[in-house]
Amino acid sequence: MSVAKPTASVLPFFLSSFAWNFALGMTYPLVPLYANQLGMSGVGIGSLVALPVLAQITFNLIGGAYTDQVGGRRLMLTSFALTAAAGAVFSFASGFWLLLLAQLLMVMSRAMYWPASWSLGSELPGGRSLQMGRLNAITNTGQIMGMTGAGFSLLWFGFAPSFLALAAMGGLSFALGRGVPEKQKGAARKQRRLFSGYAQLIRLRVFAFAIMCAYISALPFSLSFSFYPILFAEYGYASDATGALLALRAIGSAMAGLVIARYLDFSSKLAAPLACAVATALSVGLIAASKEAWAIGLLMAAVGLASGIMTLFFQMLISEISSVDNRGSALALGGLGWGLSHFSTPLVMGYLKDHFGLLPAFYCIGGFAFLWSLCLIPMHRWAFVRPLTQIKDKDKS
Repeated sequence: MSVAKPTASVLPFFLSSFAWNFALGMTYPLVPLYANQLGMSGVGIGSLVALPVLAQITFNLIGGAYTDQVGGRRLMLTSFALTAAAGAVFSFASGFWLLLLAQLLMVMSRAMYWPASWSLGSELPGGRSLQMGRLNAITNTGQIMGMTGAGFSLLWFGFAPSFLALAAMGGLSFALGRGVPEKQKGAARKQRRLFSGYAQLIRLRVFAFAIMCAYISALPFSLSFSFYPILFAEYGYASDATGALLALRAIGSAMAGLVIARYLDFSSKLAAPLACAVATALSVGLIAASKEAWAIGLLMAAVGLASGIMTLFFQMLISEISSVDNRGSALALGGLGWGLSHFSTPLVMGYLKDHFGLLPAFYCIGGFAFLWSLCLIPMHRWAFVRPLTQIKDKDKS
């Protein structure tokens, strides 16, 4: 009985996470390809993807703080409802402003989902690295199915029905999410000021390093829902093949979460995140230079693996130096790197594409990411002047 109860309680959480990530994965090929079909410029597509991220960064911090106050379940349900609304707006949008509204709803959903789900996942029964690895594996599996399904749906039915299917998956995630049990919080935890956790956490040097790791781990995501689909379309791949190629990145990330997580030492050592950051940076240029499907697929899976390990690293690092009371705020603060990547990468890519061409844009982004990776070395030395245990003890005090 005591073993079955936790298993039953986590099933709705994992199922609803899978459904929501299926919907998220559908947006990766659908949104940029639809904008491209409407004849938008590179800057227009980049703005469509990036501008709503300004709202995502703000709501991400608010969502992290509310997660500590009211629990992750309510934030997740709100996120699921926003995804259903975004899919509905996408289905009848025919110009920039309606597409921008739908994107705004979607990024608000993402901003609420990530800190809520990461916080809930870190509190699941069992080993933290194992459960977070499972969550990331389910996250990426959902995106795999969503990207692949969107490609075939677009090929067979077109954009409007595909966006309605996205809305339906958002509704399904909401229905499944209602089965996630409400976590009871102590009265002392509820009485804390909403943003008080950030004032304490921002003083820790390690968060600057965590944000840099999050930025580079999000780079393949930023390109997947902006200019990777356009690159593959330029190479002559149909929408179903584009969805399958994008899904291979998520397969690599799922392997990182499901298989590799339990064997890695998620400590303050630099070797693993530095190697993953360099591999991620190099892949950007190599994928752009490869036109054969097998080479692109292999590189997409490799970068998914590297960025997946990096994502797990910064999640575990933040979980180690935070307590249950401020973990939502801590993960939201560290996740700023994701928001900064989602904002800057599409805008810069769009500008470079319009002025220099698509392939030079990828090479420039890859070179910048490589320099960013090298900057992790001095940042790591500065952030970990004291051992991780001493940093954690100071945070608790």
